[in-house]
Amino acid sequence: MNGLAARIHDALPQTQCTRCGYPDCAGYAQAVADGQAGINQCPPGGAEGVARLARLTGREAQPIAPQFGTEGPRAMAVIDEAWCIGCTLCLDACPTDAIVGINKRMHTVIEAHCTGCELCIPACPVDCISLEVETPGRSGWQAWSQAQAEAALGRYKLHAEHRRTDKRKGEEEAPAIAEPQAADTRRRSIVEAALARARAASQQRPPAAKP
Repeated sequence: MNGLAARIHDALPQTQCTRCGYPDCAGYAQAVADGQAGINQCPPGGAEGVARLARLTGREAQPIAPQFGTEGPRAMAVIDEAWCIGCTLCLDACPTDAIVGINKRMHTVIEAHCTGCELCIPACPVDCISLEVETPGRSGWQAWSQAQAEAALGRYKLHAEHRRTDKRKGEEEAPAIAEPQAADTRRRSIVEAALARARAASQQRPPAAKP
């Protein structure tokens, strides 16, 4: 990010919710700095967030564009433990690693780490995740402090690093997994070819003479 993009990034709430139309807050900040995105595309930042970006960019403040959502109170994801099947899909979807759990075991949300991004909701195959309002009567930056934004950014960076590490491990393990699979495929092909030749030979062999 260039200097302006970095300052814009620092002024965002870091919920990493993608509602702005970009994959994360950094992507949105760069787009604003490049003049490719409006300063009113971040519902979690609300009117105060727009005012922050207006001061940084020199643009006129505008209401949050409705196609990106509406400003509202901070919400937290809550998992219905009775319905959770432990699929771990929400763990991958959460940008700040606010959900903990293991495969086939109930998951739970760490309230302090949840940004209310809502990305876990469509990821859940059994619809056991909902949102609960955490800051009634407050919205946007009134419901989200700079300290919380900085903590969320730190956790997002850790989450991204974990995903990169998992990807590298997967790429390293892929050849080891693929090799025996390829060997099994070759063996099956050889056996099937041998059986086909045997069947063809038996069909071409003349019938035995009767005594």
